[in-house]
Amino acid sequence: MPVKIVTDSTADIPGDLVSEFGIEVVPLKVRFGTEEFFDGIDLPKDEFYRRLIDGPTLPTTSQPSVGEFAEVYQRLAQGADGILSFHLSAKLSGTYNSARQAAEQVSAGGTSICPIEVVDSTQTSMTLGLMVLRLAREAAAGLDIGELSALANDLISRSEFFVLLDTLEYLQKGGRVGKARALIGGILKIKPMIILREGEVHELAKERTRRRGIARLLSTAADFGPVEDMAVLHSTTPEEAESLANELTAMMPEGRKPIISRAGSVIGTHAGPGALGISLLKTTAH
Repeated sequence: MPVKIVTDSTADIPGDLVSEFGIEVVPLKVRFGTEEFFDGIDLPKDEFYRRLIDGPTLPTTSQPSVGEFAEVYQRLAQGADGILSFHLSAKLSGTYNSARQAAEQVSAGGTSICPIEVVDSTQTSMTLGLMVLRLAREAAAGLDIGELSALANDLISRSEFFVLLDTLEYLQKGGRVGKARALIGGILKIKPMIILREGEVHELAKERTRRRGIARLLSTAADFGPVEDMAVLHSTTPEEAESLANELTAMMPEGRKPIISRAGSVIGTHAGPGALGISLLKTTAH
């Protein structure tokens, strides 16, 4: 029986690909006041962004509970030779720790009949998603849990995620600004750009216009080339995402086109409207 791949909803993998590869997605939660929703399940993305932009208060987010992960592991363990649970950066969320505690609990309780590996991807959104998709393909091809764990660490070393934001307001209020604090309080009319390094947010650049910010996204992707896989993420600008994906297609192997994904509620809470990013896996670590 193949190894099962588990991830969380911040991976932002389009639903058709989740279904195609049999990936188990454990949802984080987003709250508007007293209303709580499961990310990607209870609240359509259009409705989420309407509330985010027009609502009186910003939403908050929280990780899945240990019990929610334990239920998933117990269910999957009955039909798998192993479980690889691959999650967003532990420096950005408590999700990884919840998953790790659940794996220990299930294994100690003797209810698991297969090994469970929990891995911190040090990434999020479609960069996590690209790695999960590769792992799911290789699991279906028959790689065992040890081989998949080694592959996961290799993919982490070759992963990049960088984003053009319309504003730092959402990242700052959500407490996820990390090492990009130098962007706060700068020129008011800048377009902040961030990059994930070693699991936390760093400053990539400051651009005066959105057009120049998009150009910087393209040049940064080129600097990281050659690439094995790529995705474009957006929160509220699908036409920009499509245009950016078209520009990036020449960098893709075998004439493939980057996956286009819309940020879910949790990523959208922290990135805000107008976010546009690129996720990629380099062909070799450099």
